[in-house]
Amino acid sequence: MAGHTDNEIVIDAPMRLVWDMTNDIPSWPRLFSEYSEATVLSEKDGTIRFRLALHPDENGKVWSWVSARTPDQATHTVRSQRVETGPFKYMWIFWEYLQTDEGVRMRWVQDFEMKPEAPVGDAAMQERLDRNTPVQMRLIKAKVEAAARGRA
Repeated sequence: MAGHTDNEIVIDAPMRLVWDMTNDIPSWPRLFSEYSEATVLSEKDGTIRFRLALHPDENGKVWSWVSARTPDQATHTVRSQRVETGPFKYMWIFWEYLQTDEGVRMRWVQDFEMKPEAPVGDAAMQERLDRNTPVQMRLIKAKVEAAARGRA
């Protein structure tokens, strides 16, 4: 069995600002509440390899991994995958930005499978992602909309 999540939020801000802020990987520790570090490792042929680190968990462990992210500004889509998969057999993420009358609809689709030895299974990780992703999206929405108001 594999896991799948599909979450979205509408951000009342110009497309360019939403795109720029959410694709500025080094700023992610200020944009997301879960990341303590975001370091770009390389950029080649339109793909960015970067390391993300979470804040320490309740046991003091810092989880980190390397991902590869390929944004396509012409289609307002991003394809990403974990290169260092950790407890995941694979993790693929698709971001989509659509202009609507209310603002920019930002959508994240995550497809993954946990390794058999992972501390949680597919269903538990799907539930965790479906609980945390909307939290992160609401934070991003608030920060991008505040930036848009500041520019007005």
